[in-house]
Amino acid sequence: MRWLFKMLFWILLLAVLAAGGVAAFSWHWVNKPLDLPKPEVDIRVYSGSGPGVIADEMIRQGINMPRESFILLARLTEKDRLIKAGGYQIQTGDSLWQVLDKMARGEVTQRQVALIEGWTVPQIAQALANHPDIETTIDPVTLHDQKALAKRLGLDTEHVEGLLFPDTYVFPVGSTDEEILRQALKAQQDALQKAWENRAPDLPLKSPYEALILASIVEKETGFHGERARIAGVFINRLNVGMPLQTDPTVIYGMGDRYEGRIRRADLQRDTPWNTYTRPGLPPTPIAAVSRASLEAALHPESHDFYYFVARGDGTSEFAKDLRQHNRNVAKYILGK
Repeated sequence: MRWLFKMLFWILLLAVLAAGGVAAFSWHWVNKPLDLPKPEVDIRVYSGSGPGVIADEMIRQGINMPRESFILLARLTEKDRLIKAGGYQIQTGDSLWQVLDKMARGEVTQRQVALIEGWTVPQIAQALANHPDIETTIDPVTLHDQKALAKRLGLDTEHVEGLLFPDTYVFPVGSTDEEILRQALKAQQDALQKAWENRAPDLPLKSPYEALILASIVEKETGFHGERARIAGVFINRLNVGMPLQTDPTVIYGMGDRYEGRIRRADLQRDTPWNTYTRPGLPPTPIAAVSRASLEAALHPESHDFYYFVARGDGTSEFAKDLRQHNRNVAKYILGK
């Protein structure tokens, strides 16, 4: 009988040691830094993906890891129920546990995209399409068709131009082009509403949209911050007395693909809805993405008696009160006389 107790003792001892060995071995794999093919590996986790699918993707990306250990760890800790969709960056030194914990916490990788002031909708669309971390959900035809894009975004207009706020947008890897467009749309709506509520009195602008149109012209006319309000004042003066705005950027916008880097006299005379040489008042839509500074200038223009300006060639402008002085400025700065 004594020998039986000894045998049971040794069997129990071996079982305990074996269990401890398995635990130690598993703990080693769980906390061991993963073997990565490069310092940083980006993994995309889609909604509904289980630990097995995620492990397969990690292995496909070249990560040397124990697939079953990852699955077992996720299920034993119940983190498989907490995994959030998104893009994750696995870095040198990360272990299985750290990766799983990161996914359960939803610590998605952040990226950014810059939408530049003065850009048109096609330029914005191209920037989103070219970004490797933005998922394309809007087909290229829709992105470059303003009427179709406006419908996709639920806008009560046929033009998206000017309605997207230029800024640097930070987003989780895997965000969609539509999500970023909606974010830019909301940002512009907020900026425009705030600026309109605080506008200067007695402006010849009937609506926030007209303010946006004027601001877009200011945006394209100058990149020099100190002149925005003065240039806006020129256009306000012209609107007040019924003078055509006669601004080249609107002509260029109306030309579309016909513009090849230079405006000719025939272009100024060829009528389009945006040609402010052939048509009075503001054009029907904005012509570019509008910065906060240009919006502020349009709604708080400088008060003066200038009606003309011409580029000096150094980024600044020369202003004139009458046509005679303006012609002299043109001769000096444009014709070199």
